[in-house]
Amino acid sequence: MQFVTVAGGEFTMGRGDGHPAERPPHRVWLGAFRLAVAPVTNADWAAWLATAGAPAPAFWGVAGFDAPDQPVVGVSWDEAAAFAAWAGARLPTEAEWEKAARGGVAGGRYPWGDAPPPAGRFQAPPPVRSTPPNPLGLHDLSGVCHEWCADWYDETYYVVSPERDPRGPATGTRRVSRGGAWRHADPWSAVAHRSSLPPHLRYSDYGVRLARDG
Repeated sequence: MQFVTVAGGEFTMGRGDGHPAERPPHRVWLGAFRLAVAPVTNADWAAWLATAGAPAPAFWGVAGFDAPDQPVVGVSWDEAAAFAAWAGARLPTEAEWEKAARGGVAGGRYPWGDAPPPAGRFQAPPPVRSTPPNPLGLHDLSGVCHEWCADWYDETYYVVSPERDPRGPATGTRRVSRGGAWRHADPWSAVAHRSSLPPHLRYSDYGVRLARDG
């Protein structure tokens, strides 16, 4: 998998005119890290199945979800974390995901700018790199699939979030996910949009993108 380096430093996380969970906008400092250019694919996951004997995800082998270059979907949070560890990586924190999605700079509403693409939406998970890259060259950060993050979810976390390397609350019942997903009526989520899901669920629009320390 190809990774890009996201430089350490500050950025503004959240959005003042967004959902209450996206407020307040606040300054966050992160150390350097690396993020995968695209989500984990079915081909990537197949290598894990072949070598580790891991269980197949939901929708594995189902027509419309089975192309090698499609993002793997139907994986639980635990399966995503286990795959990341097998691959010598980890899940990104929510703050890392947002900083990377913004292109490492202030950026626009979406990873690639202020307007959604002209296309309406996909009818199934598209091949990876189907959406415009952001300034760092990262693809598929909106409109493709939700991506599991490392953090537990708390709607009010931004009120108490630390300024350096926030990692979410210590416990919870839902894990953070980021990125708009193909099966939504409006899949083009803004970079500040927060979503979450109980970690055991395996949905057709939930995948994973890997991170590594810088």
